[in-house]
Amino acid sequence: MSLKRQGRHYLLIGMIQWLLDWGVMVALSHFGMPVRQANVAGRVCGALLGFWLNGRITFAGDDTAVGRTQFLRFLGMWLSMTLLSTLAIGAIDDYLGLKWAWLAKPGVELVLGGLGFLLSRYWIYRR
Repeated sequence: MSLKRQGRHYLLIGMIQWLLDWGVMVALSHFGMPVRQANVAGRVCGALLGFWLNGRITFAGDDTAVGRTQFLRFLGMWLSMTLLSTLAIGAIDDYLGLKWAWLAKPGVELVLGGLGFLLSRYWIYRR
């Protein structure tokens, strides 16, 4: 499977995940949930969708799988990425305010998404 094809699919699925993640975070924080908790809720929604879609479409192949082992690897990566994302978004909220946190979230997630692609390609979905 080509890197170009995987990259294209990962980017498309990532955009769908990000829209879901960002929308949930903005909606929940708009209705009063603290931004850190809203960020985690948004990431959970995006992660569940992304794990399945990337495993079935982006990284599907003879040497890959979508099972318990892959989910546990994904979970470890996701927890680490969520911690980093939440610390960054929370710090931005503390120093610059909620609207800046909303605006900064796409940039934070873009950086983390690049790292997630490499981990997914070479580790998470491998048999």
